[in-house]
Amino acid sequence: MTIESVNLTSLKQVKNTVIGNPSAKITLARDERFVQTLVQCLNQPAPPSDRASGSQDDIRIEAAHVLSSLSYGSEEALDSLLNARAVEACLHAISCLQPHDSNGLKSAFSRSLRSLATAVAEVVGPSQWGLRPEGSSVRDAARDALECLFHPNSLDVYLPMLVDSSPQTSISVAQLLASAVRTEEHRDAITEWLPPVDRIKESKGKRGWEKPAIVNSNAPGRQGGWVARNLAALLRSRDSKLQEAALYALSALSKDNDKIAALLVKPVSDRDLPSTLSSVLSLAKSRSTDVQLAACLCAIHIIRAGPTNHCLTSDELYIQNIVAVLNRIISSTSEVLQTRSKACFILYNLITDDPRLCQFAHERGSLDQLATVVKGITPSEVPPEWDEDEPESLSSLREAALTTISAMSLFDDNIRREVADEFELLPLIQSCMTHRHVGVRYASCQCVRAISRSVAVLRTSLVDSGLGLQVFEIFKKEEEDRRVTSAALAAVCNLLNDFCPLRPILMEKGLLPRLIQVLGAEDRTLRLSSLWAFKNLLLRTLLETKKTIMGFLKWSELTRLMANSDHGIQEQAFNVLRNIAEDEPGIELIFHELDVEMLLQSLTACMSSPDPTMEDVILQAVCTLGNLFNGSESHQRMIVSHPMLLKSLRSCLAHDKAEIRRPAASCILSIVRSSALGPSRSDIVEAGIVSTLRHICEWSGAVAVSPGGRSSTHHAVIEDDKEVVDLARQALQYLEHVGSLNTL
Repeated sequence: MTIESVNLTSLKQVKNTVIGNPSAKITLARDERFVQTLVQCLNQPAPPSDRASGSQDDIRIEAAHVLSSLSYGSEEALDSLLNARAVEACLHAISCLQPHDSNGLKSAFSRSLRSLATAVAEVVGPSQWGLRPEGSSVRDAARDALECLFHPNSLDVYLPMLVDSSPQTSISVAQLLASAVRTEEHRDAITEWLPPVDRIKESKGKRGWEKPAIVNSNAPGRQGGWVARNLAALLRSRDSKLQEAALYALSALSKDNDKIAALLVKPVSDRDLPSTLSSVLSLAKSRSTDVQLAACLCAIHIIRAGPTNHCLTSDELYIQNIVAVLNRIISSTSEVLQTRSKACFILYNLITDDPRLCQFAHERGSLDQLATVVKGITPSEVPPEWDEDEPESLSSLREAALTTISAMSLFDDNIRREVADEFELLPLIQSCMTHRHVGVRYASCQCVRAISRSVAVLRTSLVDSGLGLQVFEIFKKEEEDRRVTSAALAAVCNLLNDFCPLRPILMEKGLLPRLIQVLGAEDRTLRLSSLWAFKNLLLRTLLETKKTIMGFLKWSELTRLMANSDHGIQEQAFNVLRNIAEDEPGIELIFHELDVEMLLQSLTACMSSPDPTMEDVILQAVCTLGNLFNGSESHQRMIVSHPMLLKSLRSCLAHDKAEIRRPAASCILSIVRSSALGPSRSDIVEAGIVSTLRHICEWSGAVAVSPGGRSSTHHAVIEDDKEVVDLARQALQYLEHVGSLNTL
């Protein structure tokens, strides 16, 4: 495509050519000179040579329209625009707008900026509506452009347009926020922003410790800040497009944002208006399906992040109404596929990682609706190339339904059995595992992961159907998408439990070499899951199998992993060691293969750590030590001789988690029961163990824990379960009444 000159006529021709035509966009994007000229037209259009060429404003508006169209659908075109600094040019053009400029010009510029913001946010992620392909060549440039959009100077340019007199301009700015705000950092940037005039007022109003938004109902930052307050005001508009855009923008700001959510559930006291949440919920009854969906998502993010999160008694009616709306849209064959997909993903946002909300939605028929969707669009027996000509919208609906089914099945055995038996979805899930659409493959693997948590399904249906072996083959494919591999590996981890008949079969089919390969990957989730798989393989298995597994993993590698700076990796490494030490032959193997001094130094250092983020690592370290104490007396003597042992045990004994105190108390009881192990009573007293044991026994009925987290026995009341108290009392009895340890 050759553009001889840039004028109003040629720009209109270009716009009509590229709309809905990806190949034309790519061709045009390769004309660097034209793209540069197009971007320059936003601020410095060439003067028209005649009246037919249009005014300069007409050219600027048309250039903005072309730029908006080029932003969508082609990464090559987006790359060309970013190289031409289109984002900066849009911002500069908006900053130079004058009060007398037309609404058409403002609307075109704001729409162009919104299109660019949406495009770069989709590349950078995280994705909002299903998985997108990874590995974009423009990711770095897109990330830089996105950071530019959230720079304070940029916010000063486009956020004031949220309250522009033109609804189209307001819609574009709200849509920009809805699409581009995806991280906590960006949410904070938007919610903390104030117009320059209000910034001065807020600065003058502060008296050091005060926060005007709290102490003064007229403060500029009240009701969640300037942006949230004005988005809430836009909900009262009668323009459904404006309502929809404002709802999605509020949803983006309130997601995982407890501060904003807490304010949005409160009534607007200075104006006798209902809370923003009430306004949002009322819009879930709108005549517009698009507004209903936006209202449902907005209400979900406010409720889940708000002060009553997980309290169904407080929010049950709200959630019940939301689920009813979503179920109706999901099941409606009269709605377009994209709308039904969006409803599925919004339901997913409601229930994900919350067992009670999963159960709540299940009881109201959501699983029935989702299963009906999957059955209606998925063949149980896959014909050759069945997905080749499938519309993207249909693949997205299947992905959305399966993703939500996997989330709903994650916690409850009855739901998992319904998926496998009552709804007979396993053959359909199996069909989806080879689908060309990456999101469908990912969602189907997540379904296998969820239902394989059921022992009954794991032992029978997953084996009989061949689904277990198929998800393993997905995991073995080196060319598979990283996220699909991760989901498949999570499912494989469940297949490696000792009660699953597939465990030895998978080891014969090349499991161990693939796990080692994945353990060396850069992706943290894959590395963690690989260690999780090793952990499961080593539990309740024979000594020879342990040796075979460690022949692949290597003891030297396990030693390095136990000292890894990533606490998650460290936790799983200790868990691997803990499972090896589940019996005496395994303990013997550890003492034979590892340097004992190094091992004990690593264990005691973790057990003594004051870092509150180390809690899971401490638990695995002390449980590993507890298992090692079940070895021979010579092994026990080697353990007890370590100079830091008693202090590290006392540290765990004083921990505020009973799960950590329990193995520590058991180790101490093992020490004091045997006079041959070495420490005198004075050593134990000096380490603070006796006073800690007494404290546990004295306060065994208390329930309070100090707010400091990791508590000292002198400053906290420890809540103990019965087993810890019994162990502590037995240890005290031995210390005070039995054997040589009773003498100094």
